[in-house]
Amino acid sequence: MTIICRCEDVSEEEIMKAIEEGCRTLDELKHRLRLGMGPCQGRTCLPLAARILARETGQTMADVQMQTSRPPAVPVALGLLAGDSRD
Repeated sequence: MTIICRCEDVSEEEIMKAIEEGCRTLDELKHRLRLGMGPCQGRTCLPLAARILARETGQTMADVQMQTSRPPAVPVALGLLAGDSRD
């Protein structure tokens, strides 16, 4: 068994099964399998999953839309999030 997403423990077989059951986009795979939702936020697994998706659906890599990152609109100090009242 080949693990594609180490953070969420998602295997290549699980991805291929989800594609077989109708997933056609990375977004659908993400929602079904939590692919790319771990601490690394898909830096490693999403490109690998995109290759699998392209191969299994007959698409080109250019056809597979990669997820866009969504950084915070306004940076927040970590101390504020942690409740540090010294700030």
